[in-house]
Amino acid sequence: MSAKKLLLIDDDLELTELLKEYLTPQGYELDVAHDGEAGLSLATSHKHYDLILLDVMLPKLDGFEVLKKLRTSHLTPVLMLTAKGDDYDKIFGLEMGADDYLAKPFNHRELSARIKALVRRMALLPSSSVQQNLKLGNVELSPPAQQVFCANNLVELTATEYSILHLLMINHGSLVSKQNISEKVLGKKLAAFDRSIDMHVSNLRKKLAAFSPEEKIKTHRGAGYLYLVST
Repeated sequence: MSAKKLLLIDDDLELTELLKEYLTPQGYELDVAHDGEAGLSLATSHKHYDLILLDVMLPKLDGFEVLKKLRTSHLTPVLMLTAKGDDYDKIFGLEMGADDYLAKPFNHRELSARIKALVRRMALLPSSSVQQNLKLGNVELSPPAQQVFCANNLVELTATEYSILHLLMINHGSLVSKQNISEKVLGKKLAAFDRSIDMHVSNLRKKLAAFSPEEKIKTHRGAGYLYLVST
């Protein structure tokens, strides 16, 4: 099995060295960039990365600018590293297309668990190639190509948004709890006051609404989400 390739974009030299020493023995190949411009250049190069670890506070280009530019061309999963307790950074990062976030200072074991969950989820997506397309109303999800079409238009989704939509569609007509989504898509238990699932679903709604005005995902406050089937 080939090593999973990670890109770490962080200007903390000591932290990046520690993480390289910690993650390499776990089977990861880690590239490091110490400013936003260098990080973006690597992230958008021809080299494939399974996951990008992106700090918010960076010289030259901050993490949000890097993420915004990255998402115009790449859907590589991104784990944002934010300041502890800074909810604005977390929410803004998720709105811009980050897949998950982790507050600094963090426990290395927790970081490893988050990385494993995101990388494992991505590794499982190709196995869906044996599945047939799933079509509900004017939304069609193609597991072999990992693409989504709405009213015959290609919808550019991040890996997390795609996984959430897939989970909701295969359970159409049934309520899917936030806890279920968090565990199956993000690979973690839903923490109190964690709004990451809400933000991903909000982004998903906006992208589908750009091609179809019909409500497709209904919120059951405090419980979860329901994918509506058009009649």
